[in-house]
Amino acid sequence: MDFASIPSPAESVWHLGPIPIRAYALCLIAGIVAACWIAEVRLRRRGAPEWAVLDLAVWAVPFGIVGARIYHVFTSPDAYFGPDGDPWKALAVWEGGLGVPGAILLGGVGLWLGCRQLKLPFATVADACVPGVPVGQAIGRLGNWFNQELYGKPLDAWWAVAIDENHRVAGFENYATFHPTFLYEALWNTGVAIVLVLADRRWKFGAGRLVALFVVLYWTGRFWIEGLRIDPAEAAFGLRLNQWVSVVVVVLAIAYLLLVRGSRKVVAYDGGERLITSWDSDAAKANGYIDGALPKGVLLTAPEETGTPDKAEDEDTRPEEDGVADEPSDEPQAEAGKSRGDA
Repeated sequence: MDFASIPSPAESVWHLGPIPIRAYALCLIAGIVAACWIAEVRLRRRGAPEWAVLDLAVWAVPFGIVGARIYHVFTSPDAYFGPDGDPWKALAVWEGGLGVPGAILLGGVGLWLGCRQLKLPFATVADACVPGVPVGQAIGRLGNWFNQELYGKPLDAWWAVAIDENHRVAGFENYATFHPTFLYEALWNTGVAIVLVLADRRWKFGAGRLVALFVVLYWTGRFWIEGLRIDPAEAAFGLRLNQWVSVVVVVLAIAYLLLVRGSRKVVAYDGGERLITSWDSDAAKANGYIDGALPKGVLLTAPEETGTPDKAEDEDTRPEEDGVADEPSDEPQAEAGKSRGDA
């Protein structure tokens, strides 16, 4: 019986004169822009300076792309260093091939460097930014559709994706339709983003705990999606490398959630002194915070300089009263002014 299926795009590259416009690159850029916009909105509502996300992205995005490519090359070495491989192709990011673990790891390093530059506490900034990550990933996965890559096992169903013969994995040339695993991951990531926003709104996560929840949710989905894929990858004991990574990081993230305590922190000013404080503190309320966030359309600006040293960094290592490590501080803020928020 014939089933309808999802067609693959006939073209993935268009030319504007001599300049190639690649769908994969456009999807990647769109994903980065969406993630940055969400991060900007959430950071402002916790008191960060206007457009702080741009300063953070200057560090996080390049580090993330480099880390993603290194991880991909490391986990699929034969395509670049095998008998028929081309080492120079390792630099061809525009042809596809970015590994999420590498993006998160080195992207996190870049974000940490950006936080140091802006004197913002890393863990709190990460909690504010993390819901944008799965949204960016979901958009970026559409690039795999244009490139006809990262699909799964053969499938006869209306939601199967049709793959051109020249894009089929060796050994599967006689199959025409496959599991659209890139679509599964895009839908899963969208759901993860929604859960993160709702959970953070309900429980006011801090100390990097929202990042840990993201890790648990994302890698749980990645485990079963990875099991459907047929593209070449390193494997051991019947599981692909990314499935083993899933198991390890999910266990570590669950342990972090159980052991670490800390609620949302925001930036406030008290007597002209900038401090990182709990979302429900008197100082936060005095600065206009409502239920742990600034009202939409409000941008805080610092009062006149008083010469008082900035205490944001000092909060990062202060333990909570119960003896468990507290969240590093949150973002900068001040008197009511104007501007906007996240999903």
